[in-house]
Amino acid sequence: MTKDTQNAPLTPSNYEPQRHPDYQDDEIDLRELFGIIWQGKWWIIAITFVFAVGAVIYSLSLPNIYKSEATLAPTEEASGGGISQMAGQLGGLASLAGVNLGQQGADKTTIALEILKSRAFIRGFVEKYDILPELMAVEGWNRGSGIEFDDETYNSDSQEWVREVEPPKQPEPSSWEYVKVFREEVLEVSKDDTTGLVTIAVNHQSPEIAQQWVVWLIEEINNHMRERDIQEAQRSLEYLDEELQNTSLSDMQQVFYQLIEKQTQTIMLANVRPEYIFQTLDPAVVPEQKAKPSRALICIIGTFLGGFLGVGFVLVRNIFRKENEDVA
Repeated sequence: MTKDTQNAPLTPSNYEPQRHPDYQDDEIDLRELFGIIWQGKWWIIAITFVFAVGAVIYSLSLPNIYKSEATLAPTEEASGGGISQMAGQLGGLASLAGVNLGQQGADKTTIALEILKSRAFIRGFVEKYDILPELMAVEGWNRGSGIEFDDETYNSDSQEWVREVEPPKQPEPSSWEYVKVFREEVLEVSKDDTTGLVTIAVNHQSPEIAQQWVVWLIEEINNHMRERDIQEAQRSLEYLDEELQNTSLSDMQQVFYQLIEKQTQTIMLANVRPEYIFQTLDPAVVPEQKAKPSRALICIIGTFLGGFLGVGFVLVRNIFRKENEDVA
């Protein structure tokens, strides 16, 4: 290169980019990558096959879970109608008299749903219907023979719990254990904010039990809310009767009489309505098809995971092999 050429300005015709010898080594050679994968194809196939077989075995080991659900509509009492709406006319006078007519605070639908998921309600539900074995010890269900209990957990013949656990746990599951299982695995409660409709669902290995528990839950929450309102109304009546005896003002006596009438109506309607808080629109039925598990999806995911790990293993193995060759 002459001196004039060296001093000439850089133009596309005389500019030659500098070539770094390591530049091509840093590029990803797809042909080499596919070559590495092809050389390790038997490793990939073997790992994928192992994961696929494992996914099939795992999916077959899972019991079928059936889901039964019911659609409910809040009644007038739950949505603020009926007696609650009429009691609003006397709300101010009731407050002066020290009586709560239930027109303030959370609506009864929200309260009922929270009670349905509460620890006390679930514990009482399990104890009343004696369903602890069906909740904690079922291994599977057969259409011909029915429920199959896990022999290592519960002896159905002697009705004894035989599971082996470490202290402080006991062979028989505590309320802390079965309430958690009931909340997380069995019970599903949802409310549509647009329509106000409520859905209660139960997941279980037995379709008959799933349907029966939904019916019992609806019945129990209606009874619980009925008893709750009756007890509250009875306490209000006792207070109003006492205050009525202690006042001589005719105006206040008239107020007390009206409040007593409202509380009496509350008790009367609570006793005559079987579906006090929730009215069943679509009752629970015995499901004929399982809700989960999706065995095909489990097998597909397991196979793809095996293939991905197989490719990763081959690439990492090749990297270590190159490092060993460079060191040698």
